[in-house]
Amino acid sequence: MSDSPIPSGSARPTRALDIVSVAFVALLIISNIAATKAFMLGTSTHYLIFDGGAILFPLTYIIGDVLSEVYGFARARRVIVMGFVASLLASLTFFIVQYLPPAPDYENQDAFAAVLGVVWRAVLASLVGYLAGQLLNSYVLVWIRRRWGSKHLWARLIGSTIVGEAADTILFCTILFYGEMTLGNFINYTVTGYFYKVLLEVILLPLTYPVIAAIRRTEGLKKDEVFDR
Repeated sequence: MSDSPIPSGSARPTRALDIVSVAFVALLIISNIAATKAFMLGTSTHYLIFDGGAILFPLTYIIGDVLSEVYGFARARRVIVMGFVASLLASLTFFIVQYLPPAPDYENQDAFAAVLGVVWRAVLASLVGYLAGQLLNSYVLVWIRRRWGSKHLWARLIGSTIVGEAADTILFCTILFYGEMTLGNFINYTVTGYFYKVLLEVILLPLTYPVIAAIRRTEGLKKDEVFDR
């Protein structure tokens, strides 16, 4: 086993980083669009509140873990920033398109504006929460590895998600919904979203392990070897 990194400046090419990066950014943008719809599970008196982003967004943290665990913090940070820029570009595009004059036969202007029209508070909440959460997730995973070595991968994956998702969820929900929901619904939405995302990470651990191992094999890395820190 080797816990030594391959230097960032190494000429050794990556083989799967582009695929992992595209998957990360795609899941992020799809989740941001899906998050425009809120839904509930339960009865009219006992329910949990989610948004559509809950379906795919937690997977960005799993892919973020893969990036940090295999490629190191520097490369993970670049992909996270790339996702930030792509999300900002998508928001600006939707903002411009909603104000363009609709074609004579286009009958969905109001629906388009309602679903994809940019509300800057929502954009700010999404981008701030995402950037803080993902960077913390990646940093904590790498920090735990440096401090305690390459054993106990499960502790790195879960520990980094607990910290990253806490920052993401609290920032996103507070910026977007504080004062817009009743306090009870705000707490319901925030707590439900947080525990759902962390629980999903735990449930998917049996899948995350072989994915990390497969990407390491694809990159020709030894067990526990990383490209950089």
